Amino acid sequence: MSDLRLRRSVLYMPGSNPRALEKAKTLPADSLILDLEDAVANDEKERAREQVCAAVKSGGYGHRELVIRVNAPQTPWGDGDLRAAIQAKPDAILMPKVSSPAVLESVADALEALDAPDSIAVWAMIETPAAILNIHEIAKARRDRRNRLTGFVLGTNDLAKDTWAQLVRGRVPMLPWMMLTLAAARAEGLIILDGVWNDIADPEGCREECRQARDLGFDGKTLIHPNQIEPANTSFAPTEEEVRRARLVIEAFNLPENAKRAAIKVEGRMYERQHIGMARRAVVWSETIAARDAAA
Repeated sequence: MSDLRLRRSVLYMPGSNPRALEKAKTLPADSLILDLEDAVANDEKERAREQVCAAVKSGGYGHRELVIRVNAPQTPWGDGDLRAAIQAKPDAILMPKVSSPAVLESVADALEALDAPDSIAVWAMIETPAAILNIHEIAKARRDRRNRLTGFVLGTNDLAKDTWAQLVRGRVPMLPWMMLTLAAARAEGLIILDGVWNDIADPEGCREECRQARDLGFDGKTLIHPNQIEPANTSFAPTEEEVRRARLVIEAFNLPENAKRAAIKVEGRMYERQHIGMARRAVVWSETIAARDAAA
């Protein structure tokens, strides 16, 4: 069994809502982003900070990965958010508006100065035109372990706002930016999460967009409502047919007569040796989900 960490469903929870923070302990989301930024009004920022950090410290979230999204360093709340988040010790801190590697370097300086535990990772919101233009340089920040960079989160609403691109079904205006960001993430070994689906009254539209993101290669999708968890969890899981075919491919390449063959035919389809890795990933992914479901 792999130590793969599932991030199919990554749910934003407003830090100013204590009931939501408590309810999150019972939801089948893989990860939670406890939000101090966009989901919190300015006059509630400090109260939200206290509530989120207290919730993380108190525990009770089980297998769920906990991420705190802080306000940007240049805001009145950024420094206080970062200090409090470090004390709370989440799995990761999500930095908004990362438009250049310099942002991550300044965060690294702060984490070092505050003696942050090594266990805290950094995720970067990719949500500005400048971030898209600088995406490979931002991704390369992972090469310096001091930056702690492990993942990208797309901020599609902010990208739409700043570029005037329309948020249409199928997201044709954004596909080039999405794939460029994904390529940069994969080149540097980062996880990458898709942006949110805004229409909470349309879970099937959410399912459609989750499937698109999965087909494009994303690890999971960020969500804004609990009714979006099931579409995400289902969409980012391999189907029974995909797992069945993956096992057949692995078994076929393991046959003695295929030991030296570069390509073989399985059920009428040609597979090269590079497909073994893809097949194994599908099997491991399925087994990890089954183990999670059994433990729930």
